[in-house]
Amino acid sequence: MQLHHLIRRVALAIVVVLAGVYGYMSLRGPQGIPALMEKWREIRRLEEDNAALQRENDYRRERIKKLQSSPSEQELEIRKKLKLLRPGETSFILPDPPKQDESKPVAPSGPPSAPEEK
Repeated sequence: MQLHHLIRRVALAIVVVLAGVYGYMSLRGPQGIPALMEKWREIRRLEEDNAALQRENDYRRERIKKLQSSPSEQELEIRKKLKLLRPGETSFILPDPPKQDESKPVAPSGPPSAPEEK
């Protein structure tokens, strides 16, 4: 009778240990906690993207309302899009500032150095 109880206890202990090992491996594996954390980060990023898009939509709705209700806003927008001028107006077009390539070092400003002689 004692041997039978001992065997049951050992078997139960083995089952509990195996279940614990399986649970640990499941949580630490590729579909476990790391995957869950990555999903949370992705959800947070998508929520931020949605909020930014919502703000942009709100801005555009307000802009549309202004354009619908204000003839002067309409005129300004049309003139800007079509680059139209009223008689007597002058338009100044400025060149874009030169873009510096971050991968190339900026040459020092000063007189060019003399070429090296070989």
